[in-house]
Amino acid sequence: MAAGPAAPRVLNVNVGVLGHIDSGKTALARALSTTGSTAAFDRAPQSRARGITLDLGFSCLRTALPPQLGLGPGELQFTLVDCPGHASLIRTIIGGAQIIDLMMLVIDVTKGMQTQSAECLVIGQIACQKMVVVLNKIDLLPEGKRQSAIEKMTKKMQKTLENTKFCGCPIVAVAAKPGGPEAPESENPLGVSELIEVIKKVKSMQMFHTPVTYAMQGDRVGICVTQFDPKLLERGLICTPESLHTIHAAIISLKKIQYFRGALQTKAKFHITVGHETVMGRVMFFSPAPADFNEEMKENVFDFEKDYLYQEEYLSKDSNSENKENDQAGEVQLPKQQWALLEFEKPVTCPKLCLVIGSKLDTDIHANTCRLAFHGVLLQGMEDKNYMETFLPKLKVYKLKHKEGQVERVMDDYSVIGRSLFKKETNIQIFVGLKVKLSTGEDGIIDGGFGQSGKFKIRIPGTGVLTKTQSKVASGPLWSGSGLRTPSPDIKLVPTRYSTGFKIMKAPMLSSSYFYIPNCTLWDIFVILFLLI
Repeated sequence: MAAGPAAPRVLNVNVGVLGHIDSGKTALARALSTTGSTAAFDRAPQSRARGITLDLGFSCLRTALPPQLGLGPGELQFTLVDCPGHASLIRTIIGGAQIIDLMMLVIDVTKGMQTQSAECLVIGQIACQKMVVVLNKIDLLPEGKRQSAIEKMTKKMQKTLENTKFCGCPIVAVAAKPGGPEAPESENPLGVSELIEVIKKVKSMQMFHTPVTYAMQGDRVGICVTQFDPKLLERGLICTPESLHTIHAAIISLKKIQYFRGALQTKAKFHITVGHETVMGRVMFFSPAPADFNEEMKENVFDFEKDYLYQEEYLSKDSNSENKENDQAGEVQLPKQQWALLEFEKPVTCPKLCLVIGSKLDTDIHANTCRLAFHGVLLQGMEDKNYMETFLPKLKVYKLKHKEGQVERVMDDYSVIGRSLFKKETNIQIFVGLKVKLSTGEDGIIDGGFGQSGKFKIRIPGTGVLTKTQSKVASGPLWSGSGLRTPSPDIKLVPTRYSTGFKIMKAPMLSSSYFYIPNCTLWDIFVILFLLI
């Protein structure tokens, strides 16, 4: 029996249709589409009742494969993902953006960039690599001034995009529904054929009324399941076994979104979007040690063998963290990579290396501000709900602690007595071996306690106590006319590391020691450690 004709090759490109509410996204999707799914063009009763898009809509446009792709005969299928535009539905917008290859940013040509247009642009920069700007509703422009108005808006959009990854992207003017929603269907769209030609030039890597034997991420398929009530099914994920994990916390690499105003503070809560789920989560930021700020880190890999520096906030040019290091030119030195520990208020199910977006969705939707705060990649999920005991001890995050005291007197050429660094009741023995630095330049080591009042002995190896230090200390208490005492050389305790790592050790505390105190939250650890001194 002869085999039937082979199915034509189909190359699919998912095209997201994003923009501000009432910019004409659904009308554009309808004008472009040759086939619509049951979820296309606001067919849901709730969308029709409210007159706006409430959920993702799917439709498709099929055309012949362009010869320049060099793939031979076949079809190029554009799956159009029509996203809502209302600010309150940004969770759905973010979810839709994660399955697209190409983004169409729809702009009402009579209004230009609006608040949700800007948020959609930010989402596009995070989620996809290609974009086409569509200036819609050109039929509302006076015909005599239409071309000049289009050129003016085109220049404005080019200026807006010049500092983004989409600089130089195509900008096409259309009227998806001339005359508005109530106009008769006989009205032909303007500029749609030109738009199709533009998006056909995009090479990128679901099926509408076509039998298929497999599907992949981003495809839209209809699956027949016998003896099943579809009302029992909620939106979720279909996956191969063991490809998804339910996690309670995660380590992510991240970057701050430049349009977000304000600092990203450790301990702050954000709306965390992972895939199609959005939950509340608390963050703790950390970075490489200052000496490793310029080190190139492996992409999408987290090294548990390294030491990491706790940060009160995400380090950026406008942050106020005390942990920032300044170079000789006085410019802020920032790490090439930063991370965060996310602790979710309820578990989420997601794959490894998925996109993570942190937002402040409780911000007033009418405020002219970006609600998207940061984005990153999930590097390590914690499936054990007791991760505080089973997982966090592996994470070597330390906090720098600074203390200052004074030199009281010189004992000999290689040792001095210090004071005002510890309390009377402090067990100085646990600090033996810690490095200190005198304001006159010498580096020393705490050698032990001296007496019962919190004083301690400092050994200064190598060059020993400098002559200028001996002279300054030996001069005794001098009083100026204002009654202030001339100070002795200051003692600065070299930054000491405290961490959520291993259990408390009885051995002398060295600069590389780590502490773990059971039954305490991560945020309480440092408060308790300060009480040790």
